[in-house]
Amino acid sequence: MADLGRPVYFHYTPTSASWLNQIEIWFGILSRKALKQASFTSTSNLINAIEAFITRHNQQAQPFKWRRREVKGAQIKKYYS
Repeated sequence: MADLGRPVYFHYTPTSASWLNQIEIWFGILSRKALKQASFTSTSNLINAIEAFITRHNQQAQPFKWRRREVKGAQIKKYYS
């Protein structure tokens, strides 16, 4: 595997951390808009595609808006009857 000279940092966090949920949302956007059905001939092509997406995305990025999902009684009965 080629060494690209870029450090990798691992961050261990609890899976219930709220910022982790935001990271998952962002990676979902990245994979849907930049990587889905894409084919890359090298690691550097993949890196270039990701960096180009980040540049485009950051031009009009806005904070995520969290919404509390309302759970109705019928939904609860469906799973806990």
